[in-house]
Amino acid sequence: MDLQLREVLAALGPVSISDPLFPQTEVAFGPGGEVLPARLKRECWANADPIRKVFKQACVAAGLPVFKPHSLRHTIVQLGAHVCKSPAEFKAWSQNLGHDGVLVTLTSYGTLPGYTQRELIRGLSERL
Repeated sequence: MDLQLREVLAALGPVSISDPLFPQTEVAFGPGGEVLPARLKRECWANADPIRKVFKQACVAAGLPVFKPHSLRHTIVQLGAHVCKSPAEFKAWSQNLGHDGVLVTLTSYGTLPGYTQRELIRGLSERL
């Protein structure tokens, strides 16, 4: 993990399940009106506009195509599909995304890439 990210996470202290994935930044000004380094609040943004702006700036700075923050959720769901070994684990994964039920996760993000579908069906056929 990047050292700077570790420092930011350490400064947050203990993290709870209710902490937002994209916390608000606290804007502060010094005595001369200069902007001080941002600190993170334990509150969600009122809307996604600031998060979209941060994503866009980060993508441009990294020389990548601009991705929307919601694309990260798709990636997180796909990761869960690979790492969760039981329905209970995937349910917990789904709840961590803020979904009321696992069906929301499966129907909103449930399309598997063709190669994954083929791999899973082959595995099932071997068990028959």
